[in-house]
Amino acid sequence: MSDRPPYPVVPAPRFDVPDGEASGRVRAFADTMALRRTVRDFSSRPIPDGVLEDAIRAAATAPSGANVQPWRFVVVTDPARKRRLREAAEAEEREFYERRASREWLDALAPIGTDWRKPFLEDAPAVIVVFEVHKGPHSPRPYYVKESVGIAVGFLLAGLHQAGLATLTHTPSPMRFLNEVCGRPREERAYVVVPVGYPADGAMVPDIGRKPVDEVIVRL
Repeated sequence: MSDRPPYPVVPAPRFDVPDGEASGRVRAFADTMALRRTVRDFSSRPIPDGVLEDAIRAAATAPSGANVQPWRFVVVTDPARKRRLREAAEAEEREFYERRASREWLDALAPIGTDWRKPFLEDAPAVIVVFEVHKGPHSPRPYYVKESVGIAVGFLLAGLHQAGLATLTHTPSPMRFLNEVCGRPREERAYVVVPVGYPADGAMVPDIGRKPVDEVIVRL
């Protein structure tokens, strides 16, 4: 009996790092990522050519259920379309802040300083709308969609930060309006909206901290 699997295989890629360098590399990455903050005030400075494409290429290497790769990255740079996106998002967000959100939720958001106004959707030079791709006429059934797309978005944010770009993760609810704004079919469902650019001069962020590693790690 052959031990060969009943599907094509190739040798596993190797990314060997000497033992003496491993800790330094991951520490440098962690130190860089510790500087990442959500930014809501963007400069008009253009994004260098190729940066968004390479960041999306990195995002698309994420693992996915059954390797279906159920994601779509829509890059919006057209000013008129960004304006439509902002107007539609603000309509949903106004409804959220004024009627849908509980008092507890609003209290949790208060230290962040957010409200229904979303000028960053128009000010950022690019907005990446990430869609989940579900089963449709031209797409197979996906598995673990939200988990797969969530990992890909994490890769995307890390890649953009490595390029010196600021980002914001925006999730208006509901998000069906994004299909119309972005011209996407019904089997695609918006997952997150990511404005991308450089921070505006004098941009400020809330004075908040992150939990120490000892509080989030459990050793067994």
